[in-house]
Amino acid sequence: MAQGIIHLENIQKSYFMGKNELQVLKGVSLDIFKNEYVALMGPSGSGKSTLMNIIGCLDTPTAGRYILNDNDVSEMEDNALAEVRNKEIGFVFQQFNLLPRLTAAENVALPLVYAGMNRKLRTEKAMQVLEMVNLTDRSHHKPNELSGGQCQRVAIARALVNNPSIILADEPTGNLDTKTSYEIMEIFNTIHTGGNTIVLVTHEEDIANHAHRIVRLRDGIIESDKKNENVGEYSHH
Repeated sequence: MAQGIIHLENIQKSYFMGKNELQVLKGVSLDIFKNEYVALMGPSGSGKSTLMNIIGCLDTPTAGRYILNDNDVSEMEDNALAEVRNKEIGFVFQQFNLLPRLTAAENVALPLVYAGMNRKLRTEKAMQVLEMVNLTDRSHHKPNELSGGQCQRVAIARALVNNPSIILADEPTGNLDTKTSYEIMEIFNTIHTGGNTIVLVTHEEDIANHAHRIVRLRDGIIESDKKNENVGEYSHH
């Protein structure tokens, strides 16, 4: 059986409060393959945020194995984990997380600063991805001069800029109105069509319906994992 770009094998995660063990993930096994578009769903308390943090290399499991793009990351030290995270994963969050004093282009180029790329090349790459999200004309604007939807597009461009193996999007439309949400989801569709692997974490059915596969978590285990038959059939309001 081919192994996914994300390969989770019996992942468990517990938190300890004194002598009490709180088990959040109770054995999650999952393969996500290159160029898949997967929505991760579940009510709050289902473990989906914890699972997302593990997939995003922000946290390590208590037990089980996680192989990301052929690297075993399940037992890595923090600094090694940070390196993998910067190289392999592009994050898009609900809060955009842009730096207010930097222009759109500078925000997008940030991951390349950490990667040690020179300024000229950084600017070129930043402009390329801003073009992908249709924001070339706003590249010199700061976040407070942009709408919420434009800020989220800057954040998506930043996530794409160092060609990560996966884009991990956590409630990416959580702060946006319906029309803007739809525009942002269209951009994810385009990115997916371009060959990227996307993991979308959401509790909204209509947002999850953009994905091609839906994995539902409940009480720390996978409740269902299905191909999304309705993809592309959501109504255009």
